[in-house]
Amino acid sequence: MNQNYIIPNEWSIIEEGFDKESVTASESIFSIGNGAMGQRANFEEDYSGETFQGSYVGGVYYPDKTRVGWWKNGYPEYFAKVLNAPNWIGINVNINGEALDLNTCKVSGFKRELNMKHGLLHRSFIAELKGGKQIKVNATRFLSIDFNEVGAIKYSVTPINFTGEIEFIPYLDAGIVNEDSNYDEFFWEILQVEEEKNEAYILSKTLKTEFHVCTGMRMTLSLNDDDIHLEKEVEKSEKKIAFKYKTEVDQGDTFTIYKYGGYSQSMNHANEELIFACEKELQKASIIGFEVLLQKQKDAWEKIWETSDIVIEGDIKAQQAIRFNIFQLNQTYSGEDSRLNIGPKGFTGEKYGGSTYWDTEAYCIPFYMSTKDKSTAKNLLLYRYNQLDRAIENAEKLGFKNGAALYPMVTMNGEECHNEWEITFEEIHRNGAMIYAIDNYVNYTGDYDYIPAFGMEVIIAVARFWQQRATFSKAKDQYVILGVTGPNEYENNVNNNFYTNYLAKWCLEFALKNLDILKEKYQADLERIIAKTNLNQLELDQWKEVSEKMYFPYSKEHNVYLQQDGFLDKQLIPTSELPRSERPINQKWSWDRILRSVYIKQADVLQGLYFFENKFDDKIIEDHFDFYEPFTVHESSLSPCVHSILACKIDRMEKAYEMYLRTARLDLDDYNNEVHEGLHITSMAGTWLSIVQGFGGMRNFDDKLSFAPQIPKKWKSYSFNINYRGAILKMYKDHEGCKFTNESEASVDILVHGEKVTVSPNELAAL
Repeated sequence: MNQNYIIPNEWSIIEEGFDKESVTASESIFSIGNGAMGQRANFEEDYSGETFQGSYVGGVYYPDKTRVGWWKNGYPEYFAKVLNAPNWIGINVNINGEALDLNTCKVSGFKRELNMKHGLLHRSFIAELKGGKQIKVNATRFLSIDFNEVGAIKYSVTPINFTGEIEFIPYLDAGIVNEDSNYDEFFWEILQVEEEKNEAYILSKTLKTEFHVCTGMRMTLSLNDDDIHLEKEVEKSEKKIAFKYKTEVDQGDTFTIYKYGGYSQSMNHANEELIFACEKELQKASIIGFEVLLQKQKDAWEKIWETSDIVIEGDIKAQQAIRFNIFQLNQTYSGEDSRLNIGPKGFTGEKYGGSTYWDTEAYCIPFYMSTKDKSTAKNLLLYRYNQLDRAIENAEKLGFKNGAALYPMVTMNGEECHNEWEITFEEIHRNGAMIYAIDNYVNYTGDYDYIPAFGMEVIIAVARFWQQRATFSKAKDQYVILGVTGPNEYENNVNNNFYTNYLAKWCLEFALKNLDILKEKYQADLERIIAKTNLNQLELDQWKEVSEKMYFPYSKEHNVYLQQDGFLDKQLIPTSELPRSERPINQKWSWDRILRSVYIKQADVLQGLYFFENKFDDKIIEDHFDFYEPFTVHESSLSPCVHSILACKIDRMEKAYEMYLRTARLDLDDYNNEVHEGLHITSMAGTWLSIVQGFGGMRNFDDKLSFAPQIPKKWKSYSFNINYRGAILKMYKDHEGCKFTNESEASVDILVHGEKVTVSPNELAAL
């Protein structure tokens, strides 16, 4: 397969020419979503070649029983799977009784375009069937932002060199199974299959979790843009319903079906109202009509782009890449529902179960916080607050007491459901990311009230975990943290991972600091929290002792904190000496060999320096970057962005640009040869960070917004917008200087390369 087949374009992802080898990759890359549901870019018509059918409904999951070699106490009983939902997009096509199938017919003029500016997927091609009959097909599809339970398809067929019968067979198929099912189970129970006039509905529920979902479709037809009414035939089975519409079409005429479809689900409607709710939404959409619905879609996306767009001049592949990343992030999460979160694959595939990881807190919150209203990021924090009881239960299963919380590595409902023991039990650093996100949010938005209202309970529960998880070492006369896995998952069951230990120390200090603030300014809230948590002075003394006496492995020879106690026991062979034939090592080496090697999957020590950059001087950052980056294979999608940001910080612009392209075009150029499984949604937030925090140098430490803009040599200029405490700031940078525009009614004070600048309302500050 050609891994660089996507045509560069500022606002569109374009594929020209039909290549069967690229079908599943394109199904991922051209995926669409609206925050409530999403789907891979499967063909509407039947395709007998290799394909990965995928439609997904936000929040709907199944607890697939875990597959393990042997059981351990505290092991998760299931691995949550985002469910492959009933397929509503299907429109099979027959030409004089012959099925249209791009796997068997001759295809020319094939073009697929994902219009990111307007949130549209368009496909066109000419198909030559047996006997030489040729047809022209145009298909446009979108998932509505304004009506988030509705999607719309306009599918047109034009006979080029014949007159004959064309038959459209729109259908709903509820017999879809997850490709990643552990035991090849069917996760749905079909309750009802109904049809009326040009509408059909399938009501189903998930096994075990009992989410109820109504999948619906409603059709209208036209011939040469004039509405027509055709009698239909109905084919109905236990899991599928199809309508057949056929008519004679003259050469050059265009027969079009408009299909409105989507899902109503029990998180938003009463079970008994689901069919009615689905029917109401689809009727509303069809009355509005495709073209008006399409214009509303364009308007909605124009508004999204107003604050989230990044403009790059002089590098079209970089421009296309950043917009692709921003587009997918906005498709995946809208911020309107605190019950939803961001899965690593979003709505584009099933890998990782579609569940929530620490990626949200570490990478995604800054994007949503800066490009949308603060309520969007707050909802992501509330997602974890609302699951605090489950986090406490997770810790109890592992032997922790007194309200200590361990947030899950993977979750749908707050319960741990990861199926790899070394990650489930050892990768406890994710607990610190929960608190980092709270601090990040409060510092950026100025919304300190979140801490007494919600955050302090989480902070206390996590502090209790760290105090109990630390062990006092008599030999060192310090506290150590044993048996962990850091962000670098190529080291398991190590002692004193620097990143984990540093997070633990910081979380304890952060808890104590905020309790003091509450004592001074939020006494009533503090009393309520103490009563609820049974917090006492003995605990606070223990937290202080652990934080003050935390151990960090350090090498005087290299002047760096060590990734873990035994890091220097390894052979320090840089990646430059790794043959290309042996990479990626996670696909070429045994796990035993990986664990004994020096190679780092993703930023680990450097992740800590990125989070807490204000606590380390530039020389320390430079020394650590120079030591660890040469051993890093970047086989996690979350790695290049951190390295790009830190490279900018220490003025390594060539490395920063290299790492930016790696993160930005990870999926478009399929660096890891895995895009067919779905996109890397959460790391896309890291791409945004690479520009805004990397090249733009934006920071918000100590309640101050600062910038240190730089620009890659290849770019002519770049600009981005941020929403900072209700003010919309635009930063523009070229090789001559930088400019800040304040599109709000109040002045904003910022630091630019350390100098204070006041940006007045609706004025431009040139520097």
